[in-house]
Amino acid sequence: MTATETTEVEMMQLPMVAAINQTLAAALEADEKVFLLGEDIADPSGGVYKATMGLSTRFGTHRVRDTPISEQAIMGAAIGAAIAGYRPVAEIMIMDFLAVCMDQLANHAAKLRYMSGGQTSVPITVRCSAGGGMQFGAQHSEMLEAWLCHIPGLKVVVPSGAGDAKGLLTSCIFDDDPCVFVEQTVGYFMPSEVPAGDYRIPLGQAAVRREGDDLTIISYGRQVGDAVAVAEQLAGDGVSVEVVDLRTLVPLDTETVLTSVAKTGRAVVVHEAVTRCGFGAELSAVITENVFDQLKAPVRRVGAKNTPVPYARELEAVFAPARDDIVAAVHQTIEGSSR
Repeated sequence: MTATETTEVEMMQLPMVAAINQTLAAALEADEKVFLLGEDIADPSGGVYKATMGLSTRFGTHRVRDTPISEQAIMGAAIGAAIAGYRPVAEIMIMDFLAVCMDQLANHAAKLRYMSGGQTSVPITVRCSAGGGMQFGAQHSEMLEAWLCHIPGLKVVVPSGAGDAKGLLTSCIFDDDPCVFVEQTVGYFMPSEVPAGDYRIPLGQAAVRREGDDLTIISYGRQVGDAVAVAEQLAGDGVSVEVVDLRTLVPLDTETVLTSVAKTGRAVVVHEAVTRCGFGAELSAVITENVFDQLKAPVRRVGAKNTPVPYARELEAVFAPARDDIVAAVHQTIEGSSR
């Protein structure tokens, strides 16, 4: 029986990387058409973050397949296998490297169902690590989800913790459309509660992590934790903040976002990606176009600086949005309310 978010189930404390490993193992066991491919994912390496550790030993190297260092080959093979009836899970080790195989992803995986009149589905899941906090520098730390959201035909998922990683990744693997599953590297090592058994979260369903009345913070990924911490801090100052975790950027749970903002009248959007042309701009437009009359202040965005990700730890800390930045944005939005 599939567990849902309202059903009482046994819970475990796991870091996100362990939850992903568990999820991949369950999918491989459940469906012989599921297989994994990527660079260094087979044992003894088990992936650069050990997300696939032990899986090739358990299921065989024909189902957990090491590939050459070629993102084009990985993506092309995954698309071809999907067309042939398989459900490949392709690991692109670093999100920045999607640029190398963007033609296959954007022009083939995303468009084949449309171009075939719905006759050809491409049920691939593309896993990629992303984000700063690990001092990996400009070519290994970007959040590029806004690129992907602009491509019709792709589903884009960013879990905020281990439990959501399990529920969302399972849904991606068994979805008939191509899904890109973004795993922020710092989040790999953060433990949280994970439901046991077959657990799935429907794609396109946001979660209200904390209820409030004065302002809504909308976020996704590991910044949700920062948003909740800020909300708890501001509660001591008498400011009631609601936190919405999008979980899925495409499809977007517009209803939950708009209902929350219409209630509070104020919104701050937080993401790790560069602010300019980031997904926060899309959210700001959606909110303004739909609940303008309920807004008491303009929507404010909190994101990274408009530079490549710095290597130096001190500069990376300045580049990325911090909790103090979120606090400042909340105060500015509330104090600037004039409607």
